[in-house]
Amino acid sequence: MVIFFKVVSYGREISPEYFDTGVITPIFASVLILFSFSLLFKGKKRTVYFLVIDILISIILVSDIAYFRYNKDIITVSAVKNAKMLMGVKSSVAGVLKITDIFYFIDVIIFIILEKFFKKPYKYYDKSTFKLRIILFAAVLILGSAMEASAFHKVSTEQPTLLTAMSNRIYLTKMIGDVNFHAVDAYNYTKTKIKNSKKLPEKNQNAISGYLKNKNSNSGVNFKSEGSGKNLIMIQVEALQQFVINRSINGKEITPNLDRWINKSLYFDNYFYQVSQGTTSDAEFMSLNSLYPAESGAAYYTYAGNTFNSIPKELGDKGYYTAALHGYTPGFWNRNVMYKAEKFDDFFSQTNYNLNQTVGMGLSDESFLNQSLTKLKSFKQPYFSFLITLSSHYPFNDTKAYEKYTNDKLDVGKYKGSLLGNYLEGIHYTDEQLGKFLDELDKEGITKNSIIVLYGDHFAIPKENINQLYAFEDTKEANDLKWYEYQKVPMLIHFPDDEHKGVNHTYAGQMDLYPTLANMFNINNNYMFGDDLLNLKDANKKRVTFRNGSFTDGKVFYVSWTDTYYDIATGKKIPETSELKSEKNASAAELKYSDDLLNHNLIKTFSK
Repeated sequence: MVIFFKVVSYGREISPEYFDTGVITPIFASVLILFSFSLLFKGKKRTVYFLVIDILISIILVSDIAYFRYNKDIITVSAVKNAKMLMGVKSSVAGVLKITDIFYFIDVIIFIILEKFFKKPYKYYDKSTFKLRIILFAAVLILGSAMEASAFHKVSTEQPTLLTAMSNRIYLTKMIGDVNFHAVDAYNYTKTKIKNSKKLPEKNQNAISGYLKNKNSNSGVNFKSEGSGKNLIMIQVEALQQFVINRSINGKEITPNLDRWINKSLYFDNYFYQVSQGTTSDAEFMSLNSLYPAESGAAYYTYAGNTFNSIPKELGDKGYYTAALHGYTPGFWNRNVMYKAEKFDDFFSQTNYNLNQTVGMGLSDESFLNQSLTKLKSFKQPYFSFLITLSSHYPFNDTKAYEKYTNDKLDVGKYKGSLLGNYLEGIHYTDEQLGKFLDELDKEGITKNSIIVLYGDHFAIPKENINQLYAFEDTKEANDLKWYEYQKVPMLIHFPDDEHKGVNHTYAGQMDLYPTLANMFNINNNYMFGDDLLNLKDANKKRVTFRNGSFTDGKVFYVSWTDTYYDIATGKKIPETSELKSEKNASAAELKYSDDLLNHNLIKTFSK
């Protein structure tokens, strides 16, 4: 009962808004499971078991509270393992602990005193047989496990990838309780470690090394050194899908500012997101590293201890100042750990911004971009700045704020109140703020010495709501090919003085951004699975591979979950040929190579 009330108290301690009475059941279930094991013991052994569990839980809760006060997040095994990358946290522990935190240990002290006071109680209060204790243990364990199963089923139904990707640890803890959270975290971490514990055979390592050397052997001539000495400003826009580009509704453009900047830039109109369970963080991971997302879970969580050949690492080696900027909590998607692994010099998160205006999940794009501009102007040049927007985040339900802070309101007509309508309002708001930010960069003369990259991170309209998008697009015959055709996101590269503007129709994806930029900035490209889109050996043989094994070469689209090939030009299904089967096998091999490279941290091995 003491442990139960401690865990409940912890929930209330973090924040009144955080605590939800719905978490009572999973908390109680987790404590029941802990309690069940005590029934295997009797006498002093049971007392010792209770004392050990009590102390461990108390340490975990106080650690979580301290970590939350500093990072607005929950501590994980990965964070502890990579504590050396969290510089500043250790020195700040004294500042986040409070005298009241000692109350989590008061009962332990009282427990020990009482145990010493009552010297010989054990022979009186427990004369149960081992058989009875086994029966009681099994009964309590089954009851607790059944309650746990119900709670976990609810999570997996509402957010299918949350238990593996662990993207929003605060929300997950809110749904299953702190004890369960740490159990899931430990399970995920251990599962990954066991899976990757065996050393990869040398022949497999050589195969991966040879594949990468062959893939990256082509030194591009087009745009070579175009970015040398220039700033690189990369903007990842939350839930920006291509279907809103150059589109109007009720006589008004949905994204007038992006449309205008696309006309001044090199625009890629067949650019796909390739994310998996890590969604937004996967988009970052691929764009910054040109490595595929994790097979399960989120790469930002699973591989935070790896060595990377990332954009910030390579540009940092060239004397660039590198910074990531995002107006949300630093621990979301494990960014506070991963950005250290990727060698960003600084990460400006919610704690570094004035939270003066909220839209959707947190700091508004308007305030975030305005404050970020001030930071950019203070950065030592040349610099690499990586900005991630937030306001257009699913479920796009802050429509009052979109209307309040948008000077040019969008009338979505019959879509008002629907997910699609809310999204159109949300992305219209974000477009306005991006327009102001980009125009201000131009006005300040920053665009004269900067290459600006802007792209969408992933889908806006989930597959379960795709019929709303089909209706908006007036799509009559929907199939898997149609669905994939709407999974494109905008990607533009703006050069000084609007040079090289135009449209590139190459079929591409987020894996290809880094190799394309690497040639421009003279970056070593030894460990990239994507392609330089401006120096393809044969554009007709360019293949875009998705995490689920689907792929497209611009002429054919292979959908892995139905093992079906589509002719893109006609939209019709076509039979598998030996050439298509070879492409399918090549995609599968590439995914396996990337998994092996990440699972065994081979960049560290290869770069020795």
